[in-house]
Amino acid sequence: MNYTYTPSVDECKAIFVSSCIESVATALNIPPEDAYRRMQRIGLIKEYILPCYGVLHTESRQNITKDIINTMRIWEEKKGARISTIQSLGFIL
Repeated sequence: MNYTYTPSVDECKAIFVSSCIESVATALNIPPEDAYRRMQRIGLIKEYILPCYGVLHTESRQNITKDIINTMRIWEEKKGARISTIQSLGFIL
């Protein structure tokens, strides 16, 4: 009896996100936990990687990693500027 397991779309997305985290961590020479924290802090996983899964997962690993790192840096700069502005107004984050 042959049994073939086919992962659900949600499982495929989870595996893809995990591989993105690992690839970014390797490219930046940082622990995967740090890559994950950086992505989570700016909403990159929920607001970019998962919504764009359909397109991203068809690209090469090299292109995906480069794209995610570039996007992460841009979003971190924008979020950093927003956090600085909020803090300068006296709000506590």
